[in-house]
Amino acid sequence: MKRKILLILGLVLVLSSFLFSVNLSSASEEKAVGDTFFISGTIVDSHKEPVKEAKVKVLLNGEPHKMIVEHKEGEETETSSHGTYQLELKLLPGQIDASKIQLEISKTSYKKTHVDFSKENFAQKGQNFYSVKDVSMSRVLGPAFWIASVVFLIIYALISFELLHRTVAAMIGAALMLIITYTFGTLNPDFHIISYERAISAIDMNVIFLLMGMMIIVGVLKHTGVFQWCAYMSYKLAKGNVAVLAVISCFFIAITSAFLDNVTTMLLYTPVLIEIALALKISPLTLLIPGVMASNVGGTATLIGDPPNIMIGSYTGLTFMQFVYNLTLVCIIAMIALVIYNNFFYRKAYAKAKVEDVDGFIAFLKEEYKITDKTLLGYGFFVMALVVSFFITHGFWHMEVSIPALFGAGLLFTYAILTKKVKMLELIEKDIEWTTLLFFMFLFVIVGAVEEAGLLAVIADWVLNVSQGNLVAAICMILWVSAIMSAFIDNIPFTATMLPITAYLTKVIPGAADDNVLWWALSLGACLGGNGTMIGASANVVTMGIAEAAGHRIKFFAFMKYAFAYMLISVAICNVWLLLFY
Repeated sequence: MKRKILLILGLVLVLSSFLFSVNLSSASEEKAVGDTFFISGTIVDSHKEPVKEAKVKVLLNGEPHKMIVEHKEGEETETSSHGTYQLELKLLPGQIDASKIQLEISKTSYKKTHVDFSKENFAQKGQNFYSVKDVSMSRVLGPAFWIASVVFLIIYALISFELLHRTVAAMIGAALMLIITYTFGTLNPDFHIISYERAISAIDMNVIFLLMGMMIIVGVLKHTGVFQWCAYMSYKLAKGNVAVLAVISCFFIAITSAFLDNVTTMLLYTPVLIEIALALKISPLTLLIPGVMASNVGGTATLIGDPPNIMIGSYTGLTFMQFVYNLTLVCIIAMIALVIYNNFFYRKAYAKAKVEDVDGFIAFLKEEYKITDKTLLGYGFFVMALVVSFFITHGFWHMEVSIPALFGAGLLFTYAILTKKVKMLELIEKDIEWTTLLFFMFLFVIVGAVEEAGLLAVIADWVLNVSQGNLVAAICMILWVSAIMSAFIDNIPFTATMLPITAYLTKVIPGAADDNVLWWALSLGACLGGNGTMIGASANVVTMGIAEAAGHRIKFFAFMKYAFAYMLISVAICNVWLLLFY
């Protein structure tokens, strides 16, 4: 019995000694670790825009040192989508005084940057030290820049000369950017163009879902006969004069685009124009191309009419009425110029559509183009009114415009399917323009790649350097560069790049801030420049996609022959307007 008691006491003593030594060791280790340094900040480029996916390392006496990021230990971290970074560094007591601590920040197409730290850079609280360090990185034109720029130009050449269908060409371009990144870019970081994650984030799903939602709504409404009825009413108002009909349709589209986005307007009205043209036995393109020009001009007049205006309003705080007051009148002048130009360009085509018995033809259209389903049409108009009301008030709700579009599409689609008025597969296959949606997605990736590589930044810097503080030069440069660039690339990322440049010029150029003239130059250039080519604006692509699906395909240069000249005329009008009144 005594032997057992002694054995137990011995075991307890040994276990106690072991636990005491472990605690002592942990305490000594904790004491040895000493100080904890917390470093955070934001990394921006020369335009004060956040640098995403930049690699951040800690160097201790020139050698990589482990750090803790989100409770995980490693030697490297990346900046967030906002360009921010946070890391934790543990050092022995006094080690910071005897060591050289640096941050090494690197990213393809940027110059590698080092930031030195000393104890004076940190605020101390106990054994914790804190420092916030914002860093600016300068770009370099390396292999990634040149490859991305060449691929970009080749893809646009394929689209322009119609050597490939635009969706296929855009897909090849996007895939090529990514495959180069993950092959050559893996072997040599200088060839890294755009990561998969960044490519996905470059796709503006707000645009994609908006288009999809409105395509579904229009697809359901087509089964009511409302578009054919609109064709009849438009011709009746024009009383058989096709030139007058073109004027009526252009102004109707422009006014609607000022309060809806121009893409939605063309989704709704394109089938109407096609029906009118087919009834008159003329090419629908003679009405569609002027119509899409009008949609881009009308969308320029208000804050919500075109995406660049929404971005400018959000960045600057300019109000809806400021856009109306400063842009509406010049847009009306541009519309008058469009009517005159269109009548000159398509006079012969419209003359061929002359109908001898106008009253008889109107009677024929009245009988032929009737509302076929008043119940579905009534429900559709209710849904459309709900969607439009959300579009107009989306700023109050802080809601992207794609949300009410998808909501309305869901309501209308569900009702049509449950009542068996529309076949689901037929609508999905025929009325949703999948090739157009895919084209936009791939195009967003391509533009995101050249943005990452620095092409858009180079253009923006050129505008900044050439203006040299002269207000007249700055107005002309921003207006014309925005217009020309927006004719060939998507105006959304270009506008995003120009925002900080325009803000800087507004601050430093005398008189620029008085009337926000540089902001109006950017708005007019980016919005009206989209008229220049078939791929310059979302409304152009959508309209031509619907026309092509209906069997009325137009070539890139055939569109450009009409559109580019009018774009130059409208931008010249805006240039004169800005110089005279600002």
